[in-house]
Amino acid sequence: MNLMPCAPRWRAVLALCAALLGAPAAHAGLFDDEEARKAILEIRTRITQNDEAAKARAAELAAANAQLSEQVQTLRRSILDLNNAIESMRAELARLRGADEQLVRDVTELQKRQKDITQGIDDRIRKIEPQKVALDGAEFSVEPEEKRLYEDAMATLKAGEYDKAATALVAFQRRYPASGYNDSARFWLGNAYYGKRDYKESVAAFRNFVTASPNHPRAPEALLALANSQVEMKDGRGARKTIDELMKNYPKSEAAQAGKERLASIK
Repeated sequence: MNLMPCAPRWRAVLALCAALLGAPAAHAGLFDDEEARKAILEIRTRITQNDEAAKARAAELAAANAQLSEQVQTLRRSILDLNNAIESMRAELARLRGADEQLVRDVTELQKRQKDITQGIDDRIRKIEPQKVALDGAEFSVEPEEKRLYEDAMATLKAGEYDKAATALVAFQRRYPASGYNDSARFWLGNAYYGKRDYKESVAAFRNFVTASPNHPRAPEALLALANSQVEMKDGRGARKTIDELMKNYPKSEAAQAGKERLASIK
C-alpha cells in the first residue's frame, strides 16, 4: 500500500521512526514538527481504518458464520423433518400393507361365506326340488326324500338284512303310493320276503307286482321267483302252473328258458 505518496512524507515517517527507536536528536531535526505530526496522524488514521476494516471484516465473518450456522441448523432440521417424514411414510406404508392384507383376508372370508351360503341354498333346493331318475327302462321325477328312502331300503336289502329291507319297502309304498319307484319296490319286496324265507308273502308280493306291471322288464323274472317260492312251499302244482304262465306270456325271455329247465325238477 502507498502510505506516503510524497517524498517529504517519507522523510517525516523516517524521522518519526528514528525518534521512536531512540535516534539521536540531531537526526530528528531533519523534519519539522508539523510534518511529523501529520505523518503520525495519518498513520494513526490508517491504523484506525485498518482496525475498523478488520473489525468490519470480523463482523462480516461472524455474520457469515452465524448465517452459515443458521443454515446448517436449518438443514439439520430439514433433514430431521425429512427423516421423520420418511418414518411416517414407512409407518403408513406398513399400515396400508396391513390393511391390504386384512382386506384380502376379509375378501377371502367373504368369498368362503358366500360359497357356503350358495352351497347351503343349493343343498336346500336339492332337498325339496324334484329330481329325474331312470330305473328299469323308465324315467320319472321323484322328491329328494323319496329317492333317499328308496335307496336306503335297497342298500339294506343288498346288505342281506332282509327283514329290515321288507319293512322299509312296505313303509316306502305306504308313504309314496304313486311313486315311480313302486314297481321296483314291489319286485324287491318279493325278493326280501324270499330272503327271509317268508315264502307266502314272497308269492303275494311277486303276484302283486306282475298283476300291476305285466309289461315291466322284470315281470318274467318275478314269475320265475314266484314259482321258486311255491316250490319252497311244497306247492309243485302251483309252481308248474306259474312256469307255464311264464313260458306262455314271455316265451323269449331268459326267465322262460330257466323256468323250462326248472320244470324237470319240480314234483
